[in-house]
Amino acid sequence: MTCDTSAAGCGLEKLESLSDDSITEISENWNGFCSSSEALLKGSGDLSFSDEFVMRAKILCKHGLSSLVEQHFLRCIEEIFERNGAKRFWSYFEPYRNAAPSETNKDLMQILEEEIQQVICKALEEISSQKQFQEKCLLLLARALQSYEDKLQGQANPDSTRVYLFSKYQLIVSSVLLASLPHHFPGILHWYFKGRLEELSTIAAANFEGEEELGMDDKMDLDEKSKLPYKCGDMDSDINHKYAVFSENNKLVKNIGMVVRNLRNIGFTSMAEDAYASAIFFLLKDKVHDLAGDDYRNSVLESIKAWIQAVPLQFLRALLDYLGDFTSCNDPSPGLKSPLASHPSLCYSGTGIPSEGLVRWQLRLEYYAYETLQDLRIAKLFEIIVDYPDSAPAIEDLKHCLEYTGQHSKLVDSFISSLRYRLLTAGASTNDILHQYVSTIKALRTIDPAGVFLEAVGEPIREYLRGRKDTIKCIVTMLTDGTGGNPNGPGSSGDSLLEELNRDEESQENTTVDDDINSDEKQAWITAQNWEPDPVEADPSKGSRYRRKVDILGMIVGIIGSKDQLVNEYRVMLAEKLLNKSDYDIDAEIRTLELLKIHFGESSMQKCEIMLNDLIDSKRTNTNIKATIKHQPQPEQRDLDVSLDNLNATIISSNFWPPIQDEAVNLPEPVEQLLNDYAKRYTEVKTPRKLIWKKNLGSVKLELQFEDRAMQFNVTPLHASIIMQFQDQKKWTSKNLAAAVGVPVDVLNRRINFWISKGVLAESMGADSADHALTLVENMNDTGKSGPIDGGCEELLAGEDDGERSDASVEDQLRKEMTVYEKFITGMLTNFGSMALDRIHNTLKMFCIADPTYDKSLQQLQSFLSGLVAEEKLEFRDGMYFLKK
Repeated sequence: MTCDTSAAGCGLEKLESLSDDSITEISENWNGFCSSSEALLKGSGDLSFSDEFVMRAKILCKHGLSSLVEQHFLRCIEEIFERNGAKRFWSYFEPYRNAAPSETNKDLMQILEEEIQQVICKALEEISSQKQFQEKCLLLLARALQSYEDKLQGQANPDSTRVYLFSKYQLIVSSVLLASLPHHFPGILHWYFKGRLEELSTIAAANFEGEEELGMDDKMDLDEKSKLPYKCGDMDSDINHKYAVFSENNKLVKNIGMVVRNLRNIGFTSMAEDAYASAIFFLLKDKVHDLAGDDYRNSVLESIKAWIQAVPLQFLRALLDYLGDFTSCNDPSPGLKSPLASHPSLCYSGTGIPSEGLVRWQLRLEYYAYETLQDLRIAKLFEIIVDYPDSAPAIEDLKHCLEYTGQHSKLVDSFISSLRYRLLTAGASTNDILHQYVSTIKALRTIDPAGVFLEAVGEPIREYLRGRKDTIKCIVTMLTDGTGGNPNGPGSSGDSLLEELNRDEESQENTTVDDDINSDEKQAWITAQNWEPDPVEADPSKGSRYRRKVDILGMIVGIIGSKDQLVNEYRVMLAEKLLNKSDYDIDAEIRTLELLKIHFGESSMQKCEIMLNDLIDSKRTNTNIKATIKHQPQPEQRDLDVSLDNLNATIISSNFWPPIQDEAVNLPEPVEQLLNDYAKRYTEVKTPRKLIWKKNLGSVKLELQFEDRAMQFNVTPLHASIIMQFQDQKKWTSKNLAAAVGVPVDVLNRRINFWISKGVLAESMGADSADHALTLVENMNDTGKSGPIDGGCEELLAGEDDGERSDASVEDQLRKEMTVYEKFITGMLTNFGSMALDRIHNTLKMFCIADPTYDKSLQQLQSFLSGLVAEEKLEFRDGMYFLKK
């Protein structure tokens, strides 16, 4: 044995003043102390050398060498512990250096887990036993040193020496073990605790299933119970029952507790807690994924919280109770209490208040559960919104999770990425994008009623839709047709999105109506009390969240940029609907118009209202004209004459309707006579008004009789005029037929395809390759084709065959209205050379204040200028417009 003789604190300087007899005594006792120390520590439980050890230690202390005795003994303990304790302890785990859990071979994994469990228990028990023996030896030294100090200073603090020596010894043990810690040991601990917790979880689950089989009163499983509201007092018996499950399995909990206690004993307190904490979190994560999965129609948050209380918390309570750490927050103890102690969230009969450690564990577990479920739902948010409103429970869970974690920015970033990758692509139809946008607004309105994060999420969708040409048309169709905001949702197929929004507004107004006069003041006071600053993601230009309200229709109109464009598109679509009607039933259109008037104002919808009034007046006028027939003598009709009863006219006020596409067409003589007769009678009824017929518009019901069949059709006047030409002449060339009908040959060739496809006409090559021969098919057997001998009505209304419309599109109207500003734009570019879009827009607003006043939006101007560029009247380079040279 050696010691550091250079240290001044060792007391060696006192040797100079000692006599020879004292030096001899010290030398003999020092040699005896070193040999007895070594024999004592290597005795493996044998304390036979204790008396000699204590005697020699006291003699050395008497000569003032207590520091030397202490340092030598601690150094001796460290060497023996490192050689016999640490090295042997780590050797138990060396065979498992490369072992890893494998899900493919569960039998092998189970055997390995059992081996590891036995190895950990044996290794910890052995090293704890050795540490306990060394502590007994250290206690002998502490008593010897303490007795010497008591003689010198009195009994001021009898345990000071023992506490000091034991703290230094604990530091030595921890340092020696951590210095040689294998990298795989924390993984082995995690594996051990994971296996034991899974075993406890299985026992708890089997216990609850057994209760249900025996016939519990509520007949619910654990997940269903958790969905019920509960109070602390009502849950006492249930919680104690869950705790009893772990108490009954005391052997398993005791084994785990012994492992944790032994790990604490060798200084691995933090490592032990990290190991069983990671195992608990791993098990909790698996449970969250198992309960949530891909089922979005059921709320799982309460089920997860109930499982946390049923398994992890009860295990922790039993573990802390076994370790002696389960003390009340209100117990007097030195130091500051946890701020959580005043707000306990668990109730246990008998204890009243949970331990502070248990409260902290519950908060940790619940936060981890909230965060895990939140990440799971955010990753599948696109699918959840597709299934909305069926997935409303999943949205509610996500809302609660975000309120708890505050990680809204994670939702925004992840969902925007999903939108760009899965929705905002060329392969997605505009209609699908709009429906997803509406579902997104509805779903995120639940999470964020103020719309702060909805603005950030919706901006990429709005920006993408502005670049699509059919956006306005799809918006109007979605608002007015009976497809609702979600075409796949149950119960929404008969209502338009506009009706749905109107119902939502009415229900919100009914639930927020106050019966007192000062409701506004009360609301203002409540808002002031609950005021919080907007999140950093909020757009400062939108105003505070408390001044905003998520308006679905407003956000949809915001895509277009101007409600005037939407109203114009609706007017065009309404005109097309009305012109294609075969009756005067406009109840659905009137209901839609009234809803639009609520949102856009009566002045904006005035022209549409006049259009509907035209249909009402047309019905009344049509009835009056037909009534005059009964009071007047009728001329004798020929076979080809058509009765006036078969004609229903739609009389429109052309100044209030969109521009109508007028095509010249020659109608059969009987039909021309019928129209003239109707116009004459109209003039008699509505003097001095006159009718100007749009002969290409409307619909004609035909019944064609053939040798072997009869067919009914509802077609446009042009199609009817074409087929009527074959009544007297069975075969025509395309040029002669086009001349007879009064349309160009290319138009005839497009329209004649309908009759050919129905097997009414047959096409063959004529003498001229550009002039085909068209023949009426009287008998289907002649052509070898099969078709309906007698069937329902085949319909082909205006524009359905080739995409043409009976009225001008919004783009055509805009082009016509903007043409008047073309000269102004040309003059500006002539003077300034080049101008940006904003500057052209502002200049037109500044100078075009007389008739016609410039009232177009920036987007409308950009669309018009793009048309001029396409016509090669202008050039566009680097954001600037130039005159084409």
